[in-house]
Amino acid sequence: MTRFYRLACFVFMSALFSCTKKYSSPDLPVTPGGGSSAPAGSSCSATKAAVETMAIFPADNPWNTPIAGASVDTRSDAIINLIAAGAPSLKADFGSGTWNNAPIGIPYNVVCGSQAKVAVVFRANSYDGNYGDESDPGPFPIPLNAAVEGNGDGDSHVLTVDIDNKKLYELYNAKQVGDHWEASCAAMFDLTSNALRPDGWTSADAAGLPIFPGLVRYEEIVKGEIDHPIRFTLRSSKVSKAYIDPARHKVNGTNSNTAAPTPMGMRMRLKAGFDISGFSATNKIILTALKKYGLILADIGSDLYITGAPDERWNNDDLHNLGQLKATDFEVVRMK
Repeated sequence: MTRFYRLACFVFMSALFSCTKKYSSPDLPVTPGGGSSAPAGSSCSATKAAVETMAIFPADNPWNTPIAGASVDTRSDAIINLIAAGAPSLKADFGSGTWNNAPIGIPYNVVCGSQAKVAVVFRANSYDGNYGDESDPGPFPIPLNAAVEGNGDGDSHVLTVDIDNKKLYELYNAKQVGDHWEASCAAMFDLTSNALRPDGWTSADAAGLPIFPGLVRYEEIVKGEIDHPIRFTLRSSKVSKAYIDPARHKVNGTNSNTAAPTPMGMRMRLKAGFDISGFSATNKIILTALKKYGLILADIGSDLYITGAPDERWNNDDLHNLGQLKATDFEVVRMK
């Protein structure tokens, strides 16, 4: 599957939405607009805070592996020079408030094991094609009133964490229709397993990766630590048509420079010597994670945009200060 159409749509829509997606995400039991509360007598707490108490994949999973001590890739300088073209700065593609009547970032839903499962029907539409042949079939415990990225504009991701069964369900180009969901692609991830998607398969993310584990979530700020790599994007001219683990799917990037490869799944980290002392407490948590766990390339989009979940507690002006970071403040870790 080439996904030329998906990427063409994404690049066009990113000009409209990437800088401006706006979402809200209060830390409340996920009921209307986001999921299910626990039934009477249940110990399940379907809250965003509760998600941060559970393991997101095993401890030895790539999503939980620090890279602060990893070797620098011998091609790092060339790759960073390629990424630095046009002088992009780091951009938090998440925040508080709304833009075009949608919250900023990719929202996620939290449910208990009692959540009813509903069918997912795969289809193409004017936004993108049908990737049902690379999808998990469902049915999935995704509420019919689940929060949708962009309120249904653009990529329209729907992310749902089943906190009881330790499963993650993600849809791409999704829309609730009657008693079911329609989508271009769907993926289920067992959060207790290191199993990857089949080789060559996409997911709700172009790289075949899960989206939720790479989000910057405000509950992590409350916790005081982000303990995973952060999802980021680059424009298509800076992305190679290749992938490395844990990514499973290549995109139609146009970077053919073999001396500066940029495959899906590539990890970069903030240089250890970068001074974070002048940043806010919130941004220090983000920057510390960028040193310890780094960034992971997951899709085509705007250069150096990092992805997070919407929350009314984000201070957008403060997040804007992350723009002080340039590509040259990072280094690429060794790619196998």
